[in-house]
Amino acid sequence: MEATWASEKGNDAGLTIQFLGASGMVTGSKYLVGTPGMNVLVDCGLFQGDHNSRALNWETPPVDIPAIDVVLLTHGHLDHVGYLPRLVKAGFGGRILATGPTIEIATIILKDTAKIQEETAERANREGYSKHKPAQPLYDLADVDRTMPLFHEVKEGAWHALSDTIKARFQYVGHIIGATFIELDIAGKRIVFSGDVGRQEDILLFPPKRPERADVLLIESTYGDRTHGTMEATVAQLKEVVNETIARGGCLFIPSFAVERTQLIMLVLWQLLEEGSIPRVPMIIDSPMGVNVLDVFHHTRAWHKLNKEECTRICSYFQRTAHYKETLQLRADNAPKIVIAGSGMVTGGRILNYLEYRSTNTNDTLLFVGYQAEGTKGRALLEGADTLRVYGKEVLFKMQVRQINGLSAHGDRNDLLWWSELIKEAPGKVFIVHGEDAPREAFRKALLEERGWNAELPKLNERINIT
Repeated sequence: MEATWASEKGNDAGLTIQFLGASGMVTGSKYLVGTPGMNVLVDCGLFQGDHNSRALNWETPPVDIPAIDVVLLTHGHLDHVGYLPRLVKAGFGGRILATGPTIEIATIILKDTAKIQEETAERANREGYSKHKPAQPLYDLADVDRTMPLFHEVKEGAWHALSDTIKARFQYVGHIIGATFIELDIAGKRIVFSGDVGRQEDILLFPPKRPERADVLLIESTYGDRTHGTMEATVAQLKEVVNETIARGGCLFIPSFAVERTQLIMLVLWQLLEEGSIPRVPMIIDSPMGVNVLDVFHHTRAWHKLNKEECTRICSYFQRTAHYKETLQLRADNAPKIVIAGSGMVTGGRILNYLEYRSTNTNDTLLFVGYQAEGTKGRALLEGADTLRVYGKEVLFKMQVRQINGLSAHGDRNDLLWWSELIKEAPGKVFIVHGEDAPREAFRKALLEERGWNAELPKLNERINIT
C-alpha cells in the first residue's frame, strides 16, 4: 500500500528544477522541483570547502522555504542532509522522507555537526580568533531536536504517493548504508536523481540498482574524469603505506568520513592484519560519530555484506575513544599506531587536534582516502601546502602525504556510465551535478561519445523549466 502525503501548495510556473547546490561543486546538494501541485526538495546538504563556499550556508536560499512541502533524502552524508536544521529555522515544516538507515545516520551526523559548531564557536570566542563578535554556530543541538520529528521512514524499492499526481521511489545505490537514487514521477514524467552512486565492485556494499527510464536525469560526477583501478591494487597501496610508516617509527593518520569510509578502512586493515601483511600495532577510531555509525552497521546488515560475526571481530580490534582527553594523550604518544579520525576533508573534527600537535613530524603519514573538495585543508595539503591553519593559527606542515583513491565510496567514470546504461531511450534532459567543473565537463563528453546524450552543466541557483 502506498503512503500518501497530500499538499495544497505548489507554484504556477509549471514543472521546474532549481539547482540550489552541488552545481560546479561537490557539496551543498539541494534540488527544488516545483510543480503546480507541490514543491519537492531533493536533498538538503551543507556547503563545505573554502570560506566562500561555507559562507553560502549563512545565506537563505533564494526560494520560498515555507512553501516547500516535502524533502526527499538520497542518503545521510553531511553534504546531503546538513542544512536541514537551518531549513527548519527558516520556516520549513513539512515531512522529510528517507530510508531507515539514512534517518539513523542523519541523526548522528546532525547532532555531531551541531555539537562541533557549538564547541568551535565557544573556542573562537574564548581565544578571540573569529572576526565575528561573538562567533555563533550555524545551528545548535536544539535546532536539531526541532528537526528530527519531521523525519518519516520510507521503504526501499516501493513507490510512495506524495499527492494524486506525484509519487517517489527510493532504490539502493551503494555508496553508504541507506543510500538510494530517487525516482520522482510527476503526472507521468519521470525525474531521476542519482544521489551519490556507489561502485559495481565493493567489498562492503552490494552493487547499485539501476534506473531503466528517465525523462529527466540528474547524475553526479564526483569522479567523472577518472577511474579508481582495482581493489587489489588499492589494498596493495594501503599495505605499502602502513608498512613504510610503521617501519620508520611513525604514526599513520587517516582523515575519514565517519559513514561507510571508516568502516571500509577498518575492514581492509583487519583483513591485512589477519593475513599477516601489516604489523600488529594499535588501531584507533577517534570519531564519536564513527563509533555510533558502527552500531548502525550491526543492525542494518541487509544493506551491507558483513555478517554479525565479522562486525564483532572487526570492531573488537579497534580502540574507540570516548573522550577528548584520550585524543590529547594519543597525539602525544610517539609509539607507532594507526588513527582514523574525522573529518574526511580536514575541515574540522578530531583530526585537527593531531595535526596541530604533530604536523612537523616527518616520520608520520597523513593518508587521504576520499575526495578532497576545492578550498578544503585536505586539498591544500595534497597540493603541497607547507603550512596549515588550525584553530586560528598557522602551523608548519612536514608530515608525509599520500593519497589512495580506490577506497572512495563514489563510483568512477566507468561506474557512472554502467549505472546509467539501462536507460535505453535518451532522457529529454540530462543535468550533470555534484562535481567540479573539470570532472563535469569530462563526463559530459563521455555521455555524448558513449550514448549520444547531450548533457547540461547547471549553475548554482539556476532555475530551468522542464517541458
